[in-house]
Amino acid sequence: MKMKAGCNQLKPVLLLFIVNLCFYASCESTELQVCKLCSGTVLNGTAVGQFCAVSAGRIDGRCCVTNDNTTDPERIIGLDLSNCSFTQVGDLHESSTAVMIDLSLNPLVNLSDTVFQGFTELNHMILPVDIDCPGGNMSWSKVEIKERNRLCDDQKNMCNQSRELSINCPENSFCTPYGPGFFECSCADNYHGYKCLREGEFPALQVFGPLGASTVVLSVLLWVTQRRKVKPL
Repeated sequence: MKMKAGCNQLKPVLLLFIVNLCFYASCESTELQVCKLCSGTVLNGTAVGQFCAVSAGRIDGRCCVTNDNTTDPERIIGLDLSNCSFTQVGDLHESSTAVMIDLSLNPLVNLSDTVFQGFTELNHMILPVDIDCPGGNMSWSKVEIKERNRLCDDQKNMCNQSRELSINCPENSFCTPYGPGFFECSCADNYHGYKCLREGEFPALQVFGPLGASTVVLSVLLWVTQRRKVKPL
């Protein structure tokens, strides 16, 4: 009974903390840093601009964003980082949902394949002519040189189309695409753990329950202690 009563007393504080956390996360999600990596905005006449117009997207800096409905957060479907004087490309994980990316007119020295791990929706890339397509030309259905640019179109699926067990994946797992030239192995139903060797449902409650509870308690304690330091107006 004491534990239950204590929980009831913490509910208002916990609710306020969760609301503040959700509000902060919502504000963070609307500020996509990758869209500000280069000054200017996507122009209507560019490849990404035309793609954005056809896709009924919205221009946000160097990005074309859209959402499937009013409740889902916006996601990036186009990224135009052309003519940005980049010699190398860093972290672009915020644009992992992009369908089109333009990196043309940049003095790129090289382009790491790992930059585009997880970019499963990427189907159109525009690169400087001396830069290979991510994952190699064999990872794309069509590669051509046009107007001093390299065009990479239609990313290939590195897995069996039927998602059957792959010889490259351990037993009790199947292959799923993971970006140009990459794949990952996911455990089949009712299997989990190292190399998918453990059968049965993953004990999520036993693993994440204590961790979540300790995180909430610590967050509440920090909130309470910090509130004491705030001077009243």
